[in-house]
Amino acid sequence: MSAPSTKSLVGSMSMQASKKYKNSDKAQQFYHMKSSKPAREAESHYPPQNHQLADHLSSNNASRSRNLPHQQSGMQYCTLESSSVAARNEIQQSSCISLTSTTGSSPTSQHDSLSDNTYGSPASVSCITEDPYDLKHKLRELETAMFGPEMGNGDSFETVFKKQLLLEPEKWKLLEIVRGDLKQGLIACARAVADDDLLMADLLITELKQMVSVSGEPIQRLGAYLLEGLIARLESTGSSIYKALKCKEPTSAELLSYMHILYEVCPYFKFGYFSANGAIAEALKGENAVHIIDFQIAQGSQWISLIQALAARPGGPPRVRITGIDDSISEYARGGGLHLVGQRLSHLAESCNVPFEFHAAPLLGGNVQVEHLSVCPGEALAVNFAYQLHHMPDESVSTENHRDRILRMVKSLSPKVVTLVEQESNTNTAPFFQRFLETLDYYTAIFESIDAVLPRDHKERISVEQHCLARDIVNVIACEGAERVERHELLGKWKYRFRMAGFTPFPLSPFVNATIKSLLGNYCDHYKLEDRDGALYLGWKNRVLSVSCAWL
Repeated sequence: MSAPSTKSLVGSMSMQASKKYKNSDKAQQFYHMKSSKPAREAESHYPPQNHQLADHLSSNNASRSRNLPHQQSGMQYCTLESSSVAARNEIQQSSCISLTSTTGSSPTSQHDSLSDNTYGSPASVSCITEDPYDLKHKLRELETAMFGPEMGNGDSFETVFKKQLLLEPEKWKLLEIVRGDLKQGLIACARAVADDDLLMADLLITELKQMVSVSGEPIQRLGAYLLEGLIARLESTGSSIYKALKCKEPTSAELLSYMHILYEVCPYFKFGYFSANGAIAEALKGENAVHIIDFQIAQGSQWISLIQALAARPGGPPRVRITGIDDSISEYARGGGLHLVGQRLSHLAESCNVPFEFHAAPLLGGNVQVEHLSVCPGEALAVNFAYQLHHMPDESVSTENHRDRILRMVKSLSPKVVTLVEQESNTNTAPFFQRFLETLDYYTAIFESIDAVLPRDHKERISVEQHCLARDIVNVIACEGAERVERHELLGKWKYRFRMAGFTPFPLSPFVNATIKSLLGNYCDHYKLEDRDGALYLGWKNRVLSVSCAWL
């Protein structure tokens, strides 16, 4: 059986990219979820460890949030709550919920137009009304749910004055500097929280509550969720905030809609899926029996384009077996178990005349053992970690160190290729204040890009931000230990882990690079692709957002 060229396989996969966002005026006609950050050196992806608060307070690019207009959507949304007395009375449990790895179900005909992984969790809340006259009141209800009934009123003048009398002179000056400057106010509040300066943190929170808005400018919207995280951290409710919900969880259909918007407006997931699939196609060319292990299969959308490409292989397709590893959050988002993924992919493979078998492994990735994977002799093995490995706890969380254990286990299976796709962000072992700065920087870019392409009155914009972004932000800021599940690392650290497990780099084919460039042609010109040291970096302007690489 003759093997196809990588170009033909990757080219076939590239035809699956959505064309409906082809741009004339790209900034207005495209949806994309990643945006610019303050300019930085390309190789610098997180703030230096010796940041001083004074450096931030002297910034000339601070957001003057008191004068920002509040444009609003015609919907009502309910979100997380941490500070209201009623919410605290409702809290019964103390475990943080994982926020990433979400998806929704979709028919095969939609193919890879749906996302399998997001920044956020489906287990959030959504209450919607179409009454535009009721909007202002409903948005107020949302912010009250987040920050408590005192939102908009704050402490009395007498109370605030008495608190301020207790401040040292230099903190009086600091309070004046950050007043009206939302970004610097958030940074100062995070510093106060990190220093256990409860008086200063309380005064800053009172100020910041008047400045954030889920319907305002990007920094106001992001600030609302960062402030939620800070309040939850102070009140030790980070591990139970997800239980204090005022509205019903979104249905699977609602969640599917939010994930669909995220997938279509942003090349983030397509970049990861296409680059990983290109590496797998290159490594497995000429093989007659292929076994792919996906450590976060979710909806299974990543494999649609690969199955279609293998079907077009000269000499006929190989026999394909996919093992899908799952978790309860993805099951909720799908509206059912892994059998739904198996049925979807089986129907597609049958329509493409590809011999296919699906093996379900319904357990968390960190709990996987060799016996769960059903590896058979004679199969060419590929293992996929797409936006998933950062969820596995490492040595800083547990002596079991599942992050490195899984890599060693996979290496023992002698795979032909292992693909890694991750956010290029440093939130794993960084101290709280540095982690806050990194989160502020990273998500500022995302919220600004949303603002550039989704109108303020887009009826589902707030839901997309809540369900896909907000809960991750709160998890990073408010949770610690095993309850903090969002633990991203920079590629340099991932390289170290893979090498320690015995892997060597598997350079991505130039045709993979060309495929991703073709994909990005359907999106805004500000997205940048860089091929460096055997890895592909996707960035917005000067900020790297995501990285993809392969190992053997």
